[in-house]
Amino acid sequence: MTTSNGFDLKHRSRALTTGPERAPARAFLKGIGYDDDALGKPLVAVANTWIETMPCNFHLRALAAKVKEGIREAGGTPMELNTIAISDGITMGTAGMRASLASREVIADSVELVCDAHLFDAVIAISGCDKTIPGTVMALCRLNVPSVMLYGGSILPGRYHGQQVTIQEVFEAVGAHAAGRITDRELTELEEVASPGAGACGGQFTANTMAMAFEVLGISPLGFSMVPATNPRKAEVAADAGRLVMDVLKRGQRPSDIITRNALENAIAAIACSGGSTNGVLHLLAVAKEIGVELSIDDFDRISERTPLLCDLKPGGQYVASDLYEAGGVPLVLGRLKRAGLLHSDAQTVTGKTVGEHADEAVESEGQKVVRPLDDPIKPTGGLAILRGNLAPDGCVVKLAGHERRKHVGPARVFESEEDAMAAVTAGSIDRGDVVVIRNEGPAGGPGMREMLAVTAALVGEGLGEEVALITDGRFSGATRGLMAGHVAPESIRGGPIGLVRDGEEITLDVDRRRLDVALSDEEMATRAQQYREPERPTAGVALAKYARLVSSASEGAVTR
Repeated sequence: MTTSNGFDLKHRSRALTTGPERAPARAFLKGIGYDDDALGKPLVAVANTWIETMPCNFHLRALAAKVKEGIREAGGTPMELNTIAISDGITMGTAGMRASLASREVIADSVELVCDAHLFDAVIAISGCDKTIPGTVMALCRLNVPSVMLYGGSILPGRYHGQQVTIQEVFEAVGAHAAGRITDRELTELEEVASPGAGACGGQFTANTMAMAFEVLGISPLGFSMVPATNPRKAEVAADAGRLVMDVLKRGQRPSDIITRNALENAIAAIACSGGSTNGVLHLLAVAKEIGVELSIDDFDRISERTPLLCDLKPGGQYVASDLYEAGGVPLVLGRLKRAGLLHSDAQTVTGKTVGEHADEAVESEGQKVVRPLDDPIKPTGGLAILRGNLAPDGCVVKLAGHERRKHVGPARVFESEEDAMAAVTAGSIDRGDVVVIRNEGPAGGPGMREMLAVTAALVGEGLGEEVALITDGRFSGATRGLMAGHVAPESIRGGPIGLVRDGEEITLDVDRRRLDVALSDEEMATRAQQYREPERPTAGVALAKYARLVSSASEGAVTR
């Protein structure tokens, strides 16, 4: 079981299955169907995130079966394990959303624990939603055994009045309904068609952003992720992924060989080029932390500033993930980045080819309009910016794709929670020019750093998307659009200045100067900081209370240690 390069294919599981003293372990495994032949082969974990609470991961059991077929065909013994998942879209706007970001750590912890305890020789993780994607990759970094991550794929778009729609349109319709711009019947009609089957949300929201980022990073096989969830080819891709993880094992290739500083910079460029989710900042910072590579939020600003926005994808654009697949997929994006001189082409991938070789293999569909040519970008710079100032000493993240404003000055409308802000929006009490401030929603303060899509989408639905700004120590969904600054750090309950702002005080959000400031003197801020008292928050529950004590700042990826 040793390859020509001297790598022992049972480099871990031999200690679990071999020798007279391992008879009890073998007895247990034989009782559930594993014979001596199976136990003599490399043991491969199939870390599945299947769950019946959301469309994103609903179909992953079938994919796992295909993955296991591929592993067996390639000479391995697969063993499937499962972990949790939380739907951001379903829990959005409720207290349940606090569990979302915390679930990323639980996913990483649980996969790490099972795979370490059972001494698997290799791991293939199957993910499908916003937090299972980075959560599984974080676990692969910790384990650092031969690994692959397979994304379950995007949902197909719905059709409403002859137009493609996603869940984004439903969230925005809630605001339109509150403003009396659409009827109950129209809202219900949209609700019925917007999410037509299994798969993750269709725009370049967080799931598809991270799926693209991890293909470019090299830990997911190039060309696999953008195959839609319900496309018949997805089953073939899953079997191929099972065979691939055995090839990765035979090569002895580990995540630390792949996830390097250059690979992370490639992934950031892909997010910037595609107008991807601000959550990509959190998740790539977390992955860098797990693999031991230095990365800061300022790297995102530097790379985004030199990267053109080329992908015309929702929420800021017109198209969805299935359109990108038909256009040429992630390899097409890589080709653009390489020709622009923005790709570290020699970065390794799990396929055995470099990312540059995959870029050269890209096939562009004739007449496609999803990915613009380099000489005709949507914008000359990418979709992210990092701002600092007296409201965000440790930084905050602004998404630039999908709107033209780069500066807003207005009076603060301060809310102590997402619910308070949503009530004001739906009551029509937000005025044009306001800066909506939502605090106490950071990683520790929420706890859980909820996404504010319900609020931001309602503002768009009411026609205020280009008339107001919003800042928060919470997060934004990948479906958010408009001038919004999230991840404001430090967060309010960790001493952040966002906790000191009062209604009516002038706030300036200036992208060109990379500043987020409130019109207060340093002396006044210091006085208020001495007088600050942490507000009462809802009871968090045991799991979230532990998370709140352990979690780091959003500027460091909101990881737990």
